[in-house]
Amino acid sequence: MVVKQKSVWYCGECGHKQFKWSGQCPQCARWNTLNEELELPAASRRFEAQSLAPSRPVRIKEITLGETPRILTNMPEFDHLIGGGIVPGSLTLVGGDPGIGKSTLLLQLSQALAKQGLTVLYVCGEESVEQTSMRAKRLDIDSDNLLLLSETNFSCIKAQIEQTNPDILIVDSIQIVYKSEIASSPGSVSQVRETTTEFMHIAKGRGIATFLIGHVTKSGEIAGPRVLEHLVDCVLYFEGEKQHDYRMIRVIKNRFGPTDEIAVFQMQAKGLVEVANPSQIFLEERMKGIIGSVIIPTIEGSRPILIEAQALVTETVFATPSRRCTGLDQNRLALLLAVLEKRMGYQLHRCDVFVSIAGGMRISEPAIDLGVLLAVASSLRNRRVDPETTVVGEVGLGGELRSVPRLEARIKESIHMGFRSCLVPKRNLKGISEETRKKITVRGVDTVDEAVDALINAG
Repeated sequence: MVVKQKSVWYCGECGHKQFKWSGQCPQCARWNTLNEELELPAASRRFEAQSLAPSRPVRIKEITLGETPRILTNMPEFDHLIGGGIVPGSLTLVGGDPGIGKSTLLLQLSQALAKQGLTVLYVCGEESVEQTSMRAKRLDIDSDNLLLLSETNFSCIKAQIEQTNPDILIVDSIQIVYKSEIASSPGSVSQVRETTTEFMHIAKGRGIATFLIGHVTKSGEIAGPRVLEHLVDCVLYFEGEKQHDYRMIRVIKNRFGPTDEIAVFQMQAKGLVEVANPSQIFLEERMKGIIGSVIIPTIEGSRPILIEAQALVTETVFATPSRRCTGLDQNRLALLLAVLEKRMGYQLHRCDVFVSIAGGMRISEPAIDLGVLLAVASSLRNRRVDPETTVVGEVGLGGELRSVPRLEARIKESIHMGFRSCLVPKRNLKGISEETRKKITVRGVDTVDEAVDALINAG
């Protein structure tokens, strides 16, 4: 008996399903993102990894809360990143650009866990075991508890999981794994959704901590349906440029710890090396007293980091001036330039403006506004900002300075790195302790023109 399968279209951006073709997705309004798949018939073995034990509702007062068990990796930066260690039975998705270091990190993680006596099964679907072994030898990875499996068929992977019963499972990558029951190619919406769901059932049912490596699209998002990020417990994303040695891993989602945490690594010949003090790394090539340079204490997750904002302002010979930035939002830069023109009378519409966050880091918090604005003003006026001063503050459209969160931690990091003064919004002054004030000079300002007078005009 032949079962007739019905065509169904899934949106590659939001995962919306519809049974009639149209050029535009009605849910996310994107064009030409619908992929045709065959709707799966109902089958008893569709989710073959699912537990057969029935579940029952439990009263909330009957649930006893205990401390979540963790597996320490002996990589302090990684343990801090994910909230204190790996949770058994968790499902983690690791994304990033090709060649940025995802496989390298997970191989080093495998070695650290295998040394503790844990069995690690590394599914290298995109490479042969020989290719993966060559990379492992280059990284000095050699352990009897690390098993390599070159396989892309999910049924074969599941059979090996049942046979070896590993403590840690790593799949490189989820887009290459397929189920033969699904009539679509590996990497399609249906295949990625179904295989991820299967690995979720394996992780939860067997208590295996599972890591899935995911490809990214041209826009930088993890490839596959959006439901992929909803299924997993933790999403880690690599940031950084291949031209720089530094790699930042950012937590986008974490059910067992805080989000927006970052860990900084340096790519070397022997793999990724942890950077315990990111502020020192980002400032080590800084030239003191250079025009257009400002040091800003920013917060990434729970960690204060000092970054350098550099600006270059030159007169333009074209009718339309250039506005280029690296490491911050271009729309935010346009807003700050408009504030400078309106409140300070600077003729920036006649100038090309280039702004960069040194070190390849990308900052999204508005607390860097004042530092970026002063860097632009410094370059335009051709006067330096005091190299022993850090600057922090959010700039409003009226030219006023708004308070920023966790100022005490930012100032303490400035003290730790040897800075002597800090320029902050005046509204934040009341939250600074007397002990901190004894170690560093803290100046408060209310408006942009006060800040420019204090650091630019005074110099």
